[in-house]
Amino acid sequence: MSDHKATIIDGKAIAQTIRSEIAAEVRRLSETHGKVPGLAVVIVGNRKDSQSYVNMKRKACTEVGIKSVDIDLPEEVSETELICRVHDLNANPDVHGILVQLPLPKHINEEKVLSEIALEKDVDGFHPLNIGKLAMKGREPLFVPCTPKGCIELLNRSGISIKGKKAVVVGRSNIVGLPVTLLLLKEDATVTVVHSRTKEPQSIIREADIIIAAAGQAMMIKGSWIKPGAALIDVGTNAIDDPSKKSGYRLVGDCDFHEACNVAGWITPVPGGVGPMTVAMLLKNTLDGAKRAIER
Repeated sequence: MSDHKATIIDGKAIAQTIRSEIAAEVRRLSETHGKVPGLAVVIVGNRKDSQSYVNMKRKACTEVGIKSVDIDLPEEVSETELICRVHDLNANPDVHGILVQLPLPKHINEEKVLSEIALEKDVDGFHPLNIGKLAMKGREPLFVPCTPKGCIELLNRSGISIKGKKAVVVGRSNIVGLPVTLLLLKEDATVTVVHSRTKEPQSIIREADIIIAAAGQAMMIKGSWIKPGAALIDVGTNAIDDPSKKSGYRLVGDCDFHEACNVAGWITPVPGGVGPMTVAMLLKNTLDGAKRAIER
């Protein structure tokens, strides 16, 4: 096995293919109906990380022809004022998706604000009704959260079958762990969730044909924890000190990439694996919302 090397799943390339497909659909909508999808991106305050995420999302919209509606609010904006803005966007027929960048300042109740977003514009897929439908057999949510949706898309587009496979999800967050577990169930996998209170996680992970690592623990999953030939989707993005880098740090995933490459069948790199797919799925959700609104 020593000369074995896992197939690298190139999330950047797959995301670029999806963006091209979206751009073609956006052009078709524009030519057929004279309308383009619109995504409102709401940011409160000036956190550097949030601003860079938002700029990336706005730039991605422009690339595929989606109209970006920019709402930039000061740190001290009241919860009431923010909710008023959300209601305005709910009522705006040119906006088909609303994204409120998290985290919000301490004085604002995130759950309350997110639940005010109209269900048919909830492109982040976090509305309790969308998550509830995701959890129920035979029901389909209007939108699925972007990162989990991207994980499944990476598996599908890499020709990795999910049906009947043993899948282990590492982490149980509302943003990734929980919804990706529900999606894998919908795809007919047998799913186990490993979390911070799980005893002997390595013995459970070692059984998996598919591993979705979303614990936020740098290089936690070692090569010896992985079943030979397994598919590993690494959602983790952790900064670790690296004096050789200009920034003083580098980004690593939740698995030890070099060790995992010698055992796994497929693996996503960090960065460049799941990250680009998350943005592509946000664009796809916005397009789907627009198609529902424009073509009904």
